[in-house]
Amino acid sequence: MIFPVLIPVGPWVIHPHVFFETLAYLVGFRLYLWLRRRRGDPVDDGPRWSIVTAAAVGAVLGSRLLFWLEDPVATVGYLHRPGVLLGGKTLVGALLGGWIAVEVVKRQIGIRGATGDLFAVPLAVGIGIGRIGCFLSGLPDGTYGTPTALPWAVDLGDGILRHPVALYESLFMLAMTVVLERSRALLWRGESFKLFMAAYLGFRIAVDSLKPGVSLALGLTAIQWACAGGLAYYAWWLIAQRSAKMSDKPHPTEVRT
Repeated sequence: MIFPVLIPVGPWVIHPHVFFETLAYLVGFRLYLWLRRRRGDPVDDGPRWSIVTAAAVGAVLGSRLLFWLEDPVATVGYLHRPGVLLGGKTLVGALLGGWIAVEVVKRQIGIRGATGDLFAVPLAVGIGIGRIGCFLSGLPDGTYGTPTALPWAVDLGDGILRHPVALYESLFMLAMTVVLERSRALLWRGESFKLFMAAYLGFRIAVDSLKPGVSLALGLTAIQWACAGGLAYYAWWLIAQRSAKMSDKPHPTEVRT
């Protein structure tokens, strides 16, 4: 296999990152609309689209910010090339930035309840699709793994067998989609999204140890530290808050929307 693996579409040949990232957005958005029609939405149209807009803007900002923090020395070195700095992005930064922006907007418009459940499965599916494009893009994508002798190691073009970490992520997202759907009846409102976030952030802490990266402190990269911060919040919510809620609320199937 020669990387990048270009995708033929009619008379065009499209870069795999562009193809699968676009496909991820399209499939994820269509899946979100389908779930919204099928399961209903506790939030009215106006506030909901304000939340969606906040998530999109926050995702862009968070994605760029965490990318700049990944390698501060390189970021300073590229200050004279803003195109490079604006072109970089991180998925963890997008998720955390989108979440923070949504919480800010919800407070401004007076929404106190959880609103993220409808996004959980579309996000998992979209990430799983998008990471296929990362893998097929090879080394230039910057998401390759460290060398390994495991039988499923992949040579991305430099003669070194590496962990196919992007495919690990796609497989994890597939499993996460199944878990989210099968556990839905057991979860309170808001817990599907929190379960997705906690699982993904924990997974990234682990899988990013199989990627080359710049350590900021204690052997962890900026992305791993961001994941640890987000995971601490979501783990606390799922454990401590669930225990408190179970003492004074009916079974989750009686309150789901």
